[in-house]
Amino acid sequence: HQQPAPKNQLGRCASLCVVSGKDFSVGNICWSCLQSSYSSIMTSGVVEESDDMMYCAACGTAGIDIKLKDCSACKLVKYCNVKCQKEHRQQHKKECKKRAAELRDELLFKQPESSHKGDCPICFLPLPIDNDKSTLWSCCCKPICNGCNYANQMREWKESLDKKCPFCRHPLPNLEEEIRKNYWKRIQEDADENYKKRIEVNDPLAYLEMGLRRRDQGDIEGAFEYLTKAAELGGAEAHYTLAVMYDEGKDVEKDEKKEVYHLEKAAIAGNPYARHNLGCYESERCKYERAVKHWIIAANLGHEGSMQNVKEAYRSGLVSEEDFDSALRGHQAAIDATKSPQRDEAEAFVMDEMSQKIVNEMDMRCF
Repeated sequence: HQQPAPKNQLGRCASLCVVSGKDFSVGNICWSCLQSSYSSIMTSGVVEESDDMMYCAACGTAGIDIKLKDCSACKLVKYCNVKCQKEHRQQHKKECKKRAAELRDELLFKQPESSHKGDCPICFLPLPIDNDKSTLWSCCCKPICNGCNYANQMREWKESLDKKCPFCRHPLPNLEEEIRKNYWKRIQEDADENYKKRIEVNDPLAYLEMGLRRRDQGDIEGAFEYLTKAAELGGAEAHYTLAVMYDEGKDVEKDEKKEVYHLEKAAIAGNPYARHNLGCYESERCKYERAVKHWIIAANLGHEGSMQNVKEAYRSGLVSEEDFDSALRGHQAAIDATKSPQRDEAEAFVMDEMSQKIVNEMDMRCF
C-alpha cells in the first residue's frame, strides 16, 4: 500500500492495494492480504476455529452467502467447492499431512473410559477382557458375565425352571431325551437363526459371530464379508480379527498396512489386545515412546501382558517412576472393577468342575 492501512487477519483494507491496483473500501476483503494472512497463520502453527477462518483458502470467497466445508483431513482450512480444494492441494498438502497425523495421534492415544467389552447388562459391572469370563447369548447378542450366568443357572436348578437367556428370557431348545445326543447341534442351529435375526437390525456382534462361524467352517469369503460388515458397524472385535488375518496371511493376503489400520480402529474402540499389538509393532520399529504409550493404555484396561511390558520398559529407563506407578494403579483398578462376590463364586464353581473332570479322567486311566 502507498500508505499503511489497518487490516485484520481477514485482510480487510481501507486503501489502495499495490498488488492488485484496486481500491478497497473498509469492510471489503483484499485477496492479496488474505493470502498473506493465511501464510502467517500456517507459519505460526496457531489456528483457531473462529470467524477468521470463514473464507475459502483457495479463492478467498467469504462464507457469508455460501456454506464452506472444512478440509476433511486436517480441519485447518475451508473450501467453497471441490475444485478450489484440488487447486489448493499442492500448497496445502504438507501442512495438511502434518496436522492430520497430529489429530490421528490425539485420537489414537486417548485413554478409553472402558474396554470394548463394556458392562454386563444385568449387574452393570465392567466385563472382564477375558472372553472365557463371559458368554454371548445369540438370542439378544448380549454378553453376560459368568457371575450372572451362574446365578441364573442356580435359580433355574433350584426352582426346576426351563433354561432361558438370563437377559431376554428367550428359551433354549426343548429337546426330547432320544435326541439329547444331538443337543449341541440343535443349539448351534438355533444360534444361527438367532444371529440371522439380529443381523437384520445391523447388530455388529451378530455379524462378528457369523463371520467367525463361517471361518471355522472354511468359508473364508463368507467370513470376510461378515467380519468386514461388523467392522463397518464399529465392532472392535471384528477389527481385531481382521487385523490378525492380515498379519498371519493364512486366509487373506498378508498386508501390513491393513493390519495396522484395523489394529488402530480396534484400539481406539477400547480393545486392549489390539492396543498391545500396536505397542509391539512400534517397539519392533524402535519407536519406544509410542510403544510405551500403547502399553500403558492397555495396562489401564486390565491387560496383563502390557503391564509386564511397562515393567520391562521401566527397568530399561523408558518409563518414568511416576508413569509406572500410575500404570500399576490403573491396571489394578481395572481388574478390581470387574470383580464381585457372585463372579468369584462362579469362578470357584468352574474350577471345582474342572478339577472333578481331571480326577475322573485320571480314574479312567487306572482301568
